[in-house]
Amino acid sequence: MHKVNLADKLAQFSTHWDPHVVANYNDNDIMVVKFQGEYPFHKHDTTDDFFLVLEGEVTMEYDAHESVTFSAGEIVVVPAGVVHRPRAEHEVKVLLIEPKGEPNSGDSDRAPAPKPHI
Repeated sequence: MHKVNLADKLAQFSTHWDPHVVANYNDNDIMVVKFQGEYPFHKHDTTDDFFLVLEGEVTMEYDAHESVTFSAGEIVVVPAGVVHRPRAEHEVKVLLIEPKGEPNSGDSDRAPAPKPHI
């Protein structure tokens, strides 16, 4: 029952690929994260992956589909089971929505981020 200032939350950390939970919606975590470089290819078998760019530009690469580049104010929803990886040449700020407990690393070999609440 309070507002969340996303810019204030993003100013609290400087790491990349490290989502921070800023709110909960039903059984979902609403998170902010900073990206730079590329994340490993992975998939989430049972859930879609929601990305809203707040600042910067992201390219979502797929193993079986054409890549999509999107920027501030645009979203991409990766359907469950689709292999993908986000990539950003320069730092980008993103809002994510995932079910609580869903590892951000999906089925990749990368260790999942802890997703602290801020």
